[in-house]
Amino acid sequence: MRSSYKKLGPYIREVKVKNNDLQVDKLLGVSITKEFIPSIANTIGTDMSKYKIVRCNQFAYGPVTSRNGEKISVALLQEEECIISTSYTVFEIIDQEALLPEYLMMWFRRPEFDRYARYMSHGSVRELFGWDEMRDVELPVPTIEKQREIVREYHAIVNPIKLNEQLNQKLEETAQAIYKQWFVDFEFPISKEHAAEIGKPDLEGKPYKSSGGKMVWNDELDQEIPEVWDQSSIKEYCEDMKSGGTPSRSVREYWSPTEIPWIKTGEVANCVIVNAEESISKTGLKNSSAKLLPVNSVLIAMYGDGKTKGQVAFLRFQATTNQACCAMICKNESYASYLYYYLFFGYKKIVNQAIGGAQENLSKKLIESLPIFIPDNSILAKLPFLRFINFREIQTREVIALNNLKALLLQKMTKAEAAA
Repeated sequence: MRSSYKKLGPYIREVKVKNNDLQVDKLLGVSITKEFIPSIANTIGTDMSKYKIVRCNQFAYGPVTSRNGEKISVALLQEEECIISTSYTVFEIIDQEALLPEYLMMWFRRPEFDRYARYMSHGSVRELFGWDEMRDVELPVPTIEKQREIVREYHAIVNPIKLNEQLNQKLEETAQAIYKQWFVDFEFPISKEHAAEIGKPDLEGKPYKSSGGKMVWNDELDQEIPEVWDQSSIKEYCEDMKSGGTPSRSVREYWSPTEIPWIKTGEVANCVIVNAEESISKTGLKNSSAKLLPVNSVLIAMYGDGKTKGQVAFLRFQATTNQACCAMICKNESYASYLYYYLFFGYKKIVNQAIGGAQENLSKKLIESLPIFIPDNSILAKLPFLRFINFREIQTREVIALNNLKALLLQKMTKAEAAA
């Protein structure tokens, strides 16, 4: 019940400890994902003694909300102390036997809190969610035992999510190491067929280049490549390439919550895609420029900012996409998995070819012309990239399920007082 809510003010106090003696040099900021992150501010010539110190179990938030979209930047520090810009407000809980820091941070992670903070922000030039507004926040404060129980439930969900993220990072590091060994250093294992062809069967499985494998100059790639490989364009490598389209938003029957998933460039983020935020109807697919893409299509974002343009995704369901994406359809999933990682690890080189005025872009024609190594089939068959894709799909589905559970738990916090 709302009557059981309590104002946050009596539980918290502002902290204003300056880095006067320069004892702390770890500079962080706060992201809209509600985490402390390394600061990207230019601090050359800056007096770091004016920065605020944040210690473990203290909070920091950015009062300016007008430039954060629908999010407020607030985070709980759970590591060694750091310093932070004076533009942030630092505070702590007065009595942690009355209110747990982690419980309060859970409340801050609720989308309802973001909406509340934006609504309560005020100002003309910049909208602010000030200290008085923070103190006026109301939330259920059950017994400390109930708070600990809720936090334990939360960690039971978020810890596997973090573990998945760590595993995914290790997986990508392994994929990159294999890619460098095989496609940069050309130390892929010599196939049985090639070893027999050159009359040296004992070389089977040995690294190609260091075992005397012949290299030839390739004008298109402007480098030497193994004699046993070919080179072609992305267009020649793929069976088909398509760019998408956006059905008219004014025609309601084009859009559906249940039919054909519709993918935007923001969802193409060097990932395996197993679902989409929006769907279009079969009518929209039939009567607009949107095109149906098969399972195992490889997507690349043609437009967007520096973080979006050139990123890739591996599609694990039939879908369609907007005109800012280019889809590449290969003859099988092994070919598709190789293409995905080839583009993934060639990101910088690809983005450097973007053209345009106000917003640089990667045209479909440009992507079609990109060169690609074509290893022989025996090499492609030995690549573990498809296994990596399959593992990432499993991870992605697990994380989606866990995030759904996390959202449910955060929603249930409003009933915490009644259940205590």
